[in-house]
Amino acid sequence: MERAYANLFAGRTAPPRYRKKFLADSFRYPQGFKLDGRQVYLPMIGWVEFWESRPIEGTIKNVTVSRQGQHWYIACQVEVDLPAPVHPASAAVGIDLGIALFAAFSDGAVHPPLNAYRRVEKKKACLQRKLAGMVQYSQNWKKHQQRIAQLEIRIANCRRHFLHQLSTETSKNHAVIVLEDLQVRNLSRSARGTMAEPGRKVAQKAGLNKAILDQGWGTFRHMLEYKQARRGGEVIAVNPRYTSQTCPACGHVSQANRPHQALFSCEQCGYSYHADVVAAINILAVGHTERLNACSPH
Repeated sequence: MERAYANLFAGRTAPPRYRKKFLADSFRYPQGFKLDGRQVYLPMIGWVEFWESRPIEGTIKNVTVSRQGQHWYIACQVEVDLPAPVHPASAAVGIDLGIALFAAFSDGAVHPPLNAYRRVEKKKACLQRKLAGMVQYSQNWKKHQQRIAQLEIRIANCRRHFLHQLSTETSKNHAVIVLEDLQVRNLSRSARGTMAEPGRKVAQKAGLNKAILDQGWGTFRHMLEYKQARRGGEVIAVNPRYTSQTCPACGHVSQANRPHQALFSCEQCGYSYHADVVAAINILAVGHTERLNACSPH
């Protein structure tokens, strides 16, 4: 609180706000806790049993207790001395992220999207309509709100599970991963506009934004970065400009090279292949060039 008010009086931040109930329910113990098998002693609470999802290795520095829906979780931050990692693989891959296909790899592999939110979108809308007709803050209203929260947690868990599986498999088999440097916030910006200058095709852009946010591109990149750092690999983010319009065979750049969403056909040399895979090949080439320029002496 002292730091918050010091920043306020210095003009660096807004006034501190009261902590709201049920929002970001978590607290941390930097000291005073004890672990004994599958029990943890939390000061002011006592001994609490927990299910150990993985063995705890190293020296425990602090524990964080958090809540998601109706469940409580405990996370232990540990300190472990690890040797410098050396990645077991030597291959490099470029990845093109999209909506019709979640990821297309430069080696020809494609991965369809999960669309975790789209699968239960109608069910969630039905639950929300039912909630709107209830007496606010009644017992049934609270129970129904918990059902909606559980559905949202299920969506997030399904998406996270899908991204963890794909990122782990990709990180294990490739030492260098080249991605598009996508600005998701800019891509999913609303096109509604203002009263004086209303936007165009607002409904279509809203549907596109919903599909973009359902993919989890930023989370996938974050997972790849920390998993590659753990294994001794590398993640390179490159500018995606013209990667879907450039022919990897002759280098010709034209918007006409992509007559359809899933087809790339060079109008100059006749090279034809899957459009997303072609984009991934170009992304890998750009990343390889940037890597060589960074390593070369000036």
